[in-house]
Amino acid sequence: MCAQTGVFVMTVIKSREPAADAEQTSGSEVEGEIREFVRRDLTSLRRNPETDSDLVANNISSLLQRVAGTSVQEIDKLIAELQSLREMLSIEGARVQREIVQYATLSQSAMQSTKIIAESLSHWAAERVRADHGERRTDDG
Repeated sequence: MCAQTGVFVMTVIKSREPAADAEQTSGSEVEGEIREFVRRDLTSLRRNPETDSDLVANNISSLLQRVAGTSVQEIDKLIAELQSLREMLSIEGARVQREIVQYATLSQSAMQSTKIIAESLSHWAAERVRADHGERRTDDG
């Protein structure tokens, strides 16, 4: 860069002709190698139609096995979950039945206690009435 003008100055050096020939020779060698590489690559890509159909069939078969395997695993998982839910419902059903039996027993005990209390109160009330009538008769007489 020139300090006064601020412009970059580039120097071009021209090579001698024998070196240019060497570059052309190496360039054509590189091109030849590239062509050979492309030819080999294309021949490996060209397949027999029978091989293609076998490959497609194998790919489809592999895909179906993966999809089916995943589906079967999901179904097995759902079956296991449903079985655990069934077991839980069975346990809960048994618990509810036990609680109903306990409630019925408690209810019967409460009714018997109420009946006993009611009978006791009626006997007590009857005795009180008799006692009150007896006091009045003695007061009257």
